[in-house]
Amino acid sequence: MKQVVKNIILVVLIIALAVLPFIIKSGAEFAGADDQAEKAISTINSNYQPWFKSVWEPPSSEVESFLFALQAALGSGIVSFYLGYKKGQKSRNEVRQHDSY
Repeated sequence: MKQVVKNIILVVLIIALAVLPFIIKSGAEFAGADDQAEKAISTINSNYQPWFKSVWEPPSSEVESFLFALQAALGSGIVSFYLGYKKGQKSRNEVRQHDSY
């Protein structure tokens, strides 16, 4: 029962962390760091020319967002798999040590 309460509290905290910024800063523009950096550079030097261009530009901002989300999902999947694998190894080693006594 203790574990269920702990999980519920964690889920509520995660939801709060995701929703509170939109409530606290309602009406704010949540732009990416790239856009903010571009604006800062253009205010400092309006004649600035980038050193290179992208190899491929996504056809729309939706595709760009999808690719970013896909990258984040794959990365978190790999990290989660690794952590689960290590936890499984630890559990297996503990069982083996317990059985050897």
